[in-house]
Amino acid sequence: MTGNKAVAYIGKGSVEVQEIEYPGFVLHDGPGVNKANVGRECHHGVILRNIATNICGSDQHMVRGRTTAPEGLVLGHEITGEVVETGRDVEFVHTGDIVSVPFNIACGRCRNCKEGKTGICLNVNPDRPGSAYGYVDMGGWVGGQAEYVMVPYADWNLLKFPDRDQALAKILDLTMLSDIFPTGFHGCVSAGVTVGSTVYIAGAGPVGLAAAASAQLLGAAVVIVGDLNAERLAQARSFGCETVDVSQGDPKDQLNEILGVPEVDCGVDAVGFEARGHGRDSATEKPATVLNSLMDFTRAGGALGIPGLYVTGDPGAADEAAREGALSLRIGLGWAKSHAFTTGQCPVMRYHRKLMMAILHDKVQIAKAVNATPIPLVEAPRGYHEFDQGAARKYVLDPHGMLSRN
Repeated sequence: MTGNKAVAYIGKGSVEVQEIEYPGFVLHDGPGVNKANVGRECHHGVILRNIATNICGSDQHMVRGRTTAPEGLVLGHEITGEVVETGRDVEFVHTGDIVSVPFNIACGRCRNCKEGKTGICLNVNPDRPGSAYGYVDMGGWVGGQAEYVMVPYADWNLLKFPDRDQALAKILDLTMLSDIFPTGFHGCVSAGVTVGSTVYIAGAGPVGLAAAASAQLLGAAVVIVGDLNAERLAQARSFGCETVDVSQGDPKDQLNEILGVPEVDCGVDAVGFEARGHGRDSATEKPATVLNSLMDFTRAGGALGIPGLYVTGDPGAADEAAREGALSLRIGLGWAKSHAFTTGQCPVMRYHRKLMMAILHDKVQIAKAVNATPIPLVEAPRGYHEFDQGAARKYVLDPHGMLSRN
C-alpha cells in the first residue's frame, strides 16, 4: 500500500501538506464528512493517481475563513489523473486511462442528472442537492489536492482523453476542464454570448479569465474584463481583452469610452460574495456591488451569467444579513429590464467534451489565458499565499512530477 500526501485546511489563512489515508471504495469518517455518508460503498468508483490538481478561488474562500469549513478538511475539486485501480462495478473506464474529473459529483441516476443538471445531483449529498470534492457542506467527499483520490460513479463522471500522448502534451490546458473552463464558458452561455456580442466580465481571476477566453471562443465582438488588480487586468489584455479598472469609478463611464455606449449585451459575474465596491469604495467589501452594477449596465432584455460563488453561511461577512447570504440586490431594476439570471454550480458534463475537442484541435489556449503555473504539491501553501495576494496565475499542483516531464 502506497502513501498519500494531501493539502488540508488547518485554520484561517493556513493550509499544510499532510499524510492521509490511501483512498478506498468505502467512505470513512473525517473532517467535513456527512455522517450519513460514512460507510457508503463506492464499488462504482476508481482510484486516480493525480497528474494535475488545481488551486481554485473557491478553495480560497474556505482558507480565508469565509465559510464553515472544518479544520482538517482535505481540499481540492479540480482533478485530472490516471486510473490506477477500478472498482468492482466499473465497466467502461480502465487502468491507464487519462481522465478529467468534473468537480460536481453526480450519480447519473437521479432526476436531475438525467435532465443534465449534474451540479445538483440528488443522491450524493445527504444535506442538499449538489456535491463536490473537498468542499464545505458538499457531503464530505475527500478532496483531490493529493497524490491519489477516489472518484465515484466513474463510468458516468469521467471524461476520458482519446490519446494518452496527446493528452500529456496538452495537460496544462486539459486540466482546466475539471472546473474553470466549463464554469467560465457556462457563465458566458448563460449570459447569451454569441457572435458579435459585447460582454462585460466582472473579475479577472482565473474563472473570469476563463470566461473571457470562452467569450472569444463563442464569437464575441468585444470582451471587457473589470477588476482592480493591475496584474490580473494586464493578463486579460495579453490575449485581446479590453479592461476596466473598477477602482477608478463607475464601470459605466469606462464602458462608454470603449464602446461608445454605457451598456453591454451580456454580463458575467466571476467575483461572487467577497466583492468589493467601485471607485472610492474599492477598499471596502460590498457583496452586492457586482450584481447591482451588472444589472445597471447590461442592456434591457439581456442576461446575467453568475458563476461567481455565493454562500448561505459566511462567518466573515460585514453584516448579519450577508452572513446568511442575504444581499441588498436591486431586483426591481433587473425586473424592469427583463433580465434573465442563471446561478449555481456549472454542470461541467454539459460542456467538457466539446471544450476538450476545442483544446485538442488548437481552437483555444486556455492555460495561456489563465497563466497556468505548475508547482509541486509540497509548495501548495506558497501557491495559496501568492494566489490570495492577487497573483495573476492559476496554480496547478504537480503531485507526481509529471507536469515537469511534459
